Amino acid sequence: MTGRLTTHVLDTAAGRPAAGLPLDLFRLEGGGTRRHLGAFRTNADGRCDAPLLAGADLAAGDYEIVFGVGAWRAAQAAGAAGFYEEVPIRFRIADPAAHYHVPLILAPFGYTTYRGS
Repeated sequence: MTGRLTTHVLDTAAGRPAAGLPLDLFRLEGGGTRRHLGAFRTNADGRCDAPLLAGADLAAGDYEIVFGVGAWRAAQAAGAAGFYEEVPIRFRIADPAAHYHVPLILAPFGYTTYRGS
């Protein structure tokens, strides 16, 4: 199996996956430059339909996923308030053959993340 990068977003306030949440993936390059690698949206299960990166596209280096939490909350039913507009998560890919999973667990006024499996 080749390496891959995946994500999963859960909305703890609603007790369900964060369906339809937009996110952008960047590769961090020298001099503070971010190279945009793709725009994605979570499916009904709070995951993307395919890995964000896989195979030869997954290279060692520093990356950032920016979750569009504010835009997603604004599209939800009335009263879906929250504090964060965007949640940026920066991480390092050391082994391009490994599976890197970046979960995001959302609450209206906080969030948690970790390296998942």
